[in-house]
Amino acid sequence: MSDAADSQPHVGPVFFDRRELDAILRVYGRMVASGEWRDYAIGGHREVAEFAVFRRSGDAPLYRIEKRPALRLRQGEWAVLGEGGMILRRGRELAQVLRVFDSRRFNVVE
Repeated sequence: MSDAADSQPHVGPVFFDRRELDAILRVYGRMVASGEWRDYAIGGHREVAEFAVFRRSGDAPLYRIEKRPALRLRQGEWAVLGEGGMILRRGRELAQVLRVFDSRRFNVVE
C-alpha cells in the first residue's frame, strides 16, 4: 500500500478479509477439535473487527481477536485479548499474534 492510502482514515465498518478469516478459523478449528472452544461470534464495527471465542455459548468471550486499522502504524492493528480484557499479544502480523494460542497448551501432570 502507498503512504497516501495509509494516511487516509478508514470509512465504513472494519471487517476481516478472506486470508485473515482463514487464518483465524484454522486456529479456531484446531481448538474446537481439542475440545477447548465451542462457539464463536464475528462483529464488524466502525473502528474494530472482532472474532470472539467461547467455551460455552452462554458464557462471556474466552478470547477476542481484534483488528484495529487505526493502530496499524503505531503498535500494530492485531490484538488477542483475554477474558478480562487484558491484552495477551499485540502486533502488526496476524500469524505472529495468533501464536499466543500455540503456547496455551497445558497438560495435567500426576
